[in-house]
Amino acid sequence: MLSGERPACKWERLAVERFLRDLDRQDTPGFPYRFDEAKACRPINFGECFPHVKGQWARASGKANRIRFEPWQKFGLANIFGWVHVDTGLRKYRRVYDCEPRKNGKSIKAAVIGLYLLTEDGEFGAEVYCGATSEKQAWEVFRPAKKMAEKQPSFRRKYGVTSHAKRMECDNVGTKPLPDGSKRWPDGSRFEPVIGKPGDGASPSCAILDEVHEHPDDTLYDTMLTGMGAREQPLLLAITTAGTNTAGPCYALQKELEAVLQGSIENEELFGVIYTVDDPENEWRTEEGLIKANPNLGVSVSREFLLARVRDAEQSPRKRSIVLTKHFNVWVTGKNAWLNMLDWNRQADPALTLSEFEGEDAKLGIDLSETDDLTASVLCFRRYVDGQAHYYFLGRYYATEEKVKEHDHYDEWVQGGHLVECDGGTIDYQEVEDHILESAEQVQIEQCFYDPCGAAHLAQRLQQHRGIEAVKVGQTYTNFSAPMREFERLLKAGRIHHDGNPCLTWMFGNVVAKETEDGKMLRPVKENRDNKIDGAVAALMAFIAAHEPDEDEDLDDFLQDPIIA
Repeated sequence: MLSGERPACKWERLAVERFLRDLDRQDTPGFPYRFDEAKACRPINFGECFPHVKGQWARASGKANRIRFEPWQKFGLANIFGWVHVDTGLRKYRRVYDCEPRKNGKSIKAAVIGLYLLTEDGEFGAEVYCGATSEKQAWEVFRPAKKMAEKQPSFRRKYGVTSHAKRMECDNVGTKPLPDGSKRWPDGSRFEPVIGKPGDGASPSCAILDEVHEHPDDTLYDTMLTGMGAREQPLLLAITTAGTNTAGPCYALQKELEAVLQGSIENEELFGVIYTVDDPENEWRTEEGLIKANPNLGVSVSREFLLARVRDAEQSPRKRSIVLTKHFNVWVTGKNAWLNMLDWNRQADPALTLSEFEGEDAKLGIDLSETDDLTASVLCFRRYVDGQAHYYFLGRYYATEEKVKEHDHYDEWVQGGHLVECDGGTIDYQEVEDHILESAEQVQIEQCFYDPCGAAHLAQRLQQHRGIEAVKVGQTYTNFSAPMREFERLLKAGRIHHDGNPCLTWMFGNVVAKETEDGKMLRPVKENRDNKIDGAVAALMAFIAAHEPDEDEDLDDFLQDPIIA
C-alpha cells in the first residue's frame, strides 16, 4: 500500500505509517509498548476456525466454508491485539474506531472479536455486549456470532459455551480441577445484545457499538466506557459507516482519530482506520475511489454492485448522499439538505479572523432566540478578487448553560471556543450586544439585518444608540428565494468563505430549502426542532445586506421591493 501498488486513502496510509513508526519506537525511552507477534496472530487464527454463516461462502463445504481474513483485516486485528505494555503484557489499545463502507465484512470481524474476548481473554466473568440504538441493529453483530458458535461444536465443547435465545454463556478455564476432573466452572461470562444503555451493574470487558453514526448522543458510548473501570484490558469497539449527523458522537470520534493519525494530538489507547476517498467530489466515480473506500472489493462486495450504485448516484441527487455515506464513507448532511456540504467544507479557512478585516465594511445578520434557543450574530465582508465579489463570514453563536448540559455537541463546541455559553437558562442579550460593539471597534458595521422574531429589541437599540441601521427581514419566500439561489451559486464557484466554525457548519447542514408549490421560490426551514438553523439564517441575512450583483445579474430578481417584511 505504501508503495502505491494498491490505492489507499490518506487515513489508511497514516494508520500504516503510525504502525511502522511505533515499531521503530520499541525499546526507546517514553514508549512502554512492544508488538507481540504471537498475540497479534492468535485472534486471526481463532477467527479462521469458524464457518461463514451467510452469503455464498456459507453454502460451500470444507475449508471453502471457513472465514479467511484479508490482509487489511489482519492488519487491524494485529494492531488491536498485538500491541502490549512492556511490563504488564496488557493491551495498549482500549478504544477502536473502525469506519468501513457497507458489505466490507465489519460485522463478521466484530463477531470474531466478541467471541474471542468472551473465551480467550482470561477475563473472569467476562461481559461482552453488542450495543446499538435499536434491537434490530444490536443483533447485526450478535446474530452472526451466535450462529458461528452454534455451527462450531468443537468451540462450544472447548470453552463450555451454551447458546440461549438472547445470549451466550461460557465457563472459563480454571487453575484447579473440579471433582469431576473438569477445569471449568460457571463464572457468569456472557455475550449478549443491548439496546440503549446496560444496567448500572454492568461491567463490560468488551463493548461492540454498531453503526455509531446513528447514535444521537454519547449516552451508550459513555456508559460502556465508564463501566469498564474494573477491567484490566477492556476494549470498546465502535464500528460504523459515515453518516449525516456531524453533531453526533460518531463524527466527534472520527475527528479525534483523524487528529491522532495526523499527529496533532497523542492518544496511545485509541486505534482506528478510516476507509474512504481523498476527493469526495470526484473519486467516487473512479476505479481508484472504489478500491480506496472498499478494501474488500471483489471479495465480500462486488465491483458490479458498486458500479450500479454509482450509476444510481449519478442519475439521482437524492441517492447520491446515500451512496457517498454507505459505500464511500463520506460524511454528508441531512437527507433533504439545501447545500452540498462538500462545497461548504471546501471553503473553510480556520485562519480567518476579525483582525484580518480591520477597518473594512461589514454587514451584520442576527437571529436571536426568544428565550433559551441558539442565538447567532454573523458578519459578512465583501472583497473583490480578480474583479469578482467574494464573501467572508465570521460569527458568534450562543447557547444557555442548560442547553449545553443537554447536548453533548454543544459542550464540545464550548470547550473548543466555537460556541459561547450563557449562564443560567436564558440568553444574555447584553453579552451579545457587547460582542457586537467590540467588533464595531475593529470594523465598520453600517447595517444590521435581523429576524423580527426575537431580535427586534436589540436591533433597535443598536440603531438608536450606535447608529447601526436596523433592517428587519421576515423569513419569507420573497426575501430569501433569490439570495439562497445566489448564495448556492457563489459557494459552488468558490466565492463564499468562512472560518470553519463547526457550529455554523452544523446549522447550514440543517437547512432545508422549502419550495412553493410551483417550485419557483424557496426559503430556509429545518427538518425537525433539534436541527437548529439560526446561524445559517443570520449568515444569509448578512449576505442579503452585503451582496452586490455581478454585471450579468438582474438586481430586481435578487431583492424584491420592499425587503422589510
